[in-house]
Amino acid sequence: MDNGHFINISVLGSAGGVAKAILSILNISVQDKNDPIHSFIVNSRFHLIDYKQKNIDRYKKLFPNLRNNLGTYNFDLKNSSMFKEHLINTQTSLVIDCSYADTVEILRICDELNINYINTAFENTMIDEDQSYEGFGLIERYYIFEKNKHDFKRSTAIICSGMNPGVVQWMAFNLMKKSPDNNPLGCYIVEHDNSFYADKSLADKQTIYTTWSPECFLDEAILSYPMFLKHHMPLFLYENVYAIEFMVTLGERNFTGCLMAHEEAITLGKLFDMETGFIYKINDHTSELIRSNLDHIDDLWEWDMEVLDPALEELDGEDLVGVLLVYKDKEKYMYNVLSNKEVYNKYKVNATYFQVACGIYGAISTLLLDNLPQGIYYVDELLLKTNTNYGKYLSYYMTDFVVGENSTSQGSLLQRVCQPQLE
Repeated sequence: MDNGHFINISVLGSAGGVAKAILSILNISVQDKNDPIHSFIVNSRFHLIDYKQKNIDRYKKLFPNLRNNLGTYNFDLKNSSMFKEHLINTQTSLVIDCSYADTVEILRICDELNINYINTAFENTMIDEDQSYEGFGLIERYYIFEKNKHDFKRSTAIICSGMNPGVVQWMAFNLMKKSPDNNPLGCYIVEHDNSFYADKSLADKQTIYTTWSPECFLDEAILSYPMFLKHHMPLFLYENVYAIEFMVTLGERNFTGCLMAHEEAITLGKLFDMETGFIYKINDHTSELIRSNLDHIDDLWEWDMEVLDPALEELDGEDLVGVLLVYKDKEKYMYNVLSNKEVYNKYKVNATYFQVACGIYGAISTLLLDNLPQGIYYVDELLLKTNTNYGKYLSYYMTDFVVGENSTSQGSLLQRVCQPQLE
């Protein structure tokens, strides 16, 4: 990355919750002289793009320390010629992609213009719109990205760097480095998000509530089959995601969650010969809505959906995200847990979006500060192949981690199957 301390950064999908969260962090970074990228952020210009753009005054009110660094643009990223013209005219050198635009197409334009790139997930509109991929959407998005990945020779990109995927790969590497001669049999990404309204009477019985995009959540929860990797191979259970659950123990904490297709389970499982999967539990309200409608699950797409936003109503609860390494006779774990009240008081977003933003911040800092060889990196590849300080950077804002060990092992995924449980 350019050694100068003024850069133009374009943020795609700027009106959404992920972009709000990363801008909330950068709004603090710009005033914190100890922040690793302070000298960049204080002088840089942020070009905010969305096809449903908000008024510039909203951004200035939300991010007052960045008010003189912001500009807004309203257009659809499907208009590739307009996007390319924007990048040229603004002299953008880094794109932060928080949008649903096609990952390969956006990265192709960035690569043509020698612009570096960050995103949080695989996106592919063709897969989303073609019902023949139903049940297997994520793995098909991954295959398409892999097919095109080696065409990009100019950009340096960090792909899928949010909370998970992103932060969790660093946790996994952090644990594995402590016992390099003892390879784990399994690595399970675990998340327990019990965020909900402090006043539960506000909840509508036929509304789906999540702490991030409900549509994207439903893509994992009802449109996909449960997926895990074993011996580098993706395997699917011919079952509804919410029909079965899996046990997780993290010291004194334990919960059951559903097995969902997720990017980091793929990239870690391709890189290492260990069983990988993502076990996820969200609020009981939404979990029970899905579970009680398994016989006519497609109807849920027609229901009302709402993001749990603490700026609108007070939230209780917390989001725990981490990793569980499984060995023959023990388990090791590492996780971060944040309460919504704690995060909202400082960053004005919910805990989930803040955890995602920490992964984005780690990627931004890596591209600005680390001397990376040109390449297109998943976070696990970044950690394996370079001397990055990614973990140091993300830990600047995600500061607290719990690390521990279970003296016994609950075994592989299929040994963890249990009946669904409520809190």
